[in-house]
Amino acid sequence: MTNWIDTPDALRARLANPPAIIGLDTEFIRERTYWPQLALVQIALGEAERDILLVDPLVPGMCDALAPLLADPAVLKVMHSASEDLVAFKHACGVLPAPMFDTQLAAALAGVGGGMGYQKLVQAVTGVALAKGETRSDWLRRPLSASQLEYAADDVRHLHALHRHLDALLATRDRGAWLQEDCARLLATVADDHGERWPQLSLRSAQFLDRAGQVRLLRLLRWRDAHARRSDRPRSWILDNELAFAIARAAPGDRAGVQAILDSTPKASRSLGEAMFEALTTPLPDEAESPPARGDDRDKKQLRALQDAVAAAATDLGLPEGLLASRRLLEALQDGGGWNGPLAGWRRGVLEDRLHPLLAAAAPAA
Repeated sequence: MTNWIDTPDALRARLANPPAIIGLDTEFIRERTYWPQLALVQIALGEAERDILLVDPLVPGMCDALAPLLADPAVLKVMHSASEDLVAFKHACGVLPAPMFDTQLAAALAGVGGGMGYQKLVQAVTGVALAKGETRSDWLRRPLSASQLEYAADDVRHLHALHRHLDALLATRDRGAWLQEDCARLLATVADDHGERWPQLSLRSAQFLDRAGQVRLLRLLRWRDAHARRSDRPRSWILDNELAFAIARAAPGDRAGVQAILDSTPKASRSLGEAMFEALTTPLPDEAESPPARGDDRDKKQLRALQDAVAAAATDLGLPEGLLASRRLLEALQDGGGWNGPLAGWRRGVLEDRLHPLLAAAAPAA
């Protein structure tokens, strides 16, 4: 039987001598907030039912009691598709669960399958079919129902078995270090998250603005992200992408101009007009370093050749193509961005010899 933990002292007692490996998961809500609201933490200290803990993080002091386990370098935390769980832990507990073994990443690197959901991976490895009934449940309500508790326990019940199976597969292919590198990068990304430096580049419409307009858009989007974090509200509730583009393009010369655009836009945050104008007209210290938003002016034949080379490498290695290098990363290489971020480490070792001749070659004749 699983254990409902609703006092910090009870949690500390169960975690007094933690094992070397635990299964870990969360349930969180992120519909009306910027930060995920941690609603439940599931811990599998072992594979017996008595070792599955369902921890109520809404209880005062519970996150403080949980933090030492999360930060313990001697305890490996086995998680599945952990990126948003990491954000939830960092915001609620102030620490990240490290070291970590992400079973979704491990399955991709081991050749089991890319982007596999937990239920599908559990069935593939153990043959157990898990229920999906509480996927969109309200995890902040109390008390949780019996079906919620069972669903939550299922989310960690099989993590130890997945770890054993996938760790063995990775060892046979000598890819354990690849997983460690990817998990460490994911943890570092969440730990150092101060917002995207050049958020305007993710808007395809930015290419239709002149240089000054792109800078205005950058200022607005940086302000939006900072305001969303401070107010804990979704970015789109503060300023959606379409409206940000419209303001940057219009280049209103005063507060009244910004307010007029907001007043004519349904669901716009009209009370933030003055703050938006200040953001629009306040230079950023690094805005001169901002790369230009690009459209379809890159060498398409070269990009296609790069994609084909990545696909061939993925086939040779039995890996999902997207795991090696996305189109966006290849475009960054075309732009001279170098082997940085996800392209560093083992991916560089796999891809550099294949891609360097294509990057160095002159554009092929049409």
